[in-house]
Amino acid sequence: MPLDPQRFLDDLRKLRSFGASGVGKGVVRQAYSDADIAARKWLAGRMKKAGLEPHFDPLGNLFGLAAEKSLLLGSHSDSQPEGGWLDGALGVAAGLEVARAAREAGGPPISCVSFQDEEGRFGVLTGSDVWTGKLALAEADGFADNTGNTLADMRAQIAEQAGDFLPHSRFSGFLEMHIEQGPYLEETGLRLGVVTDIVGIRDMRITFEGRQNHAGTTPMHLRRDAFQALSAFNAVLNSRFANVVTPATVWTIGHVALHPNASSVVPGRVEFSMQWRDADAGRLARMEAIIEDTAQEIAASHGVTAKLGPVMGIEPAAMAARFQVELADAAEALAPSKWQKMPSGALHDAANLATVMPAGMLFVPSIGGISHAFDEDTDEADLVLGLKVLDRAALALAV
Repeated sequence: MPLDPQRFLDDLRKLRSFGASGVGKGVVRQAYSDADIAARKWLAGRMKKAGLEPHFDPLGNLFGLAAEKSLLLGSHSDSQPEGGWLDGALGVAAGLEVARAAREAGGPPISCVSFQDEEGRFGVLTGSDVWTGKLALAEADGFADNTGNTLADMRAQIAEQAGDFLPHSRFSGFLEMHIEQGPYLEETGLRLGVVTDIVGIRDMRITFEGRQNHAGTTPMHLRRDAFQALSAFNAVLNSRFANVVTPATVWTIGHVALHPNASSVVPGRVEFSMQWRDADAGRLARMEAIIEDTAQEIAASHGVTAKLGPVMGIEPAAMAARFQVELADAAEALAPSKWQKMPSGALHDAANLATVMPAGMLFVPSIGGISHAFDEDTDEADLVLGLKVLDRAALALAV
């Protein structure tokens, strides 16, 4: 197929301009922001120009449709609050170029997609969660972001252009190209990773409610300090996980909101996020039980109450065997001995798509292993190599 790597890179750079941070190549393009909506409208225009039929569904997932039955390629184009220019956007631009080249050459039908809110402003992989049936739209509409906006409010901005949800049966499978978002490929001198499986993830909010009081006059033994409870929770949790986790297991307290967040006030409340990831569903469940028990025990010992929110997340997902084979064959043909099969420690839309159709993923290196940051980057030669491997595998899978 007549791939045009320069056209692909130009599209990728143009996409970066929507929400450009002004710091390096970084972007600020959260789901449903003005920058995100503008980027999706631009993408829809590029799809139409390529001879594909643009289709927005009720969530704002944007498809570029080639035929009644086709292979689907893509990723997401929303970003973290401080995001990199390649996370998600790479897979969208690559999917568009492969689909466009296939159409120009009279090749097999290939469609492309940019899923909405993969980065979790309102949930976890919200766009593909709803499209694959994992999450009901009515439930998702009630989700709120950190500033109180609901998903329903944000969706109202795109209501005029939204069509129906597309049936899964319209697509024969899904391929997603992505930066690794970790250091392994670069550290080992490899240029490509063929993903074998995507780890499962669990995410919940926990609140410790104590007693706000004067920091100068309240004796230490009478305090019901919410932050001290959080500090103790973190230390005890790490020790209790020691005999349960593996070297590949990760857990993170990533968002902390302390109230009233003042230097002369004993904190009366702290709300924080708790996230954990592993490829084994049983281990994820054991970690959940440890988290819940530890939170209640720490609350009792520190004179605070613990409120545990609902656990959200996604199950570990294996990539389809045939898709792995075709990606591996393409990688070996174009970069002999410079690729390896590997799991994904990051969550991707492909994990959801794997529940309704065969799915596969291809990684290219991240410079310094950096992602979810303004200085996220990948060598252009690796971007183009990934595009060519994706194209070769798509051609074999789309027939």
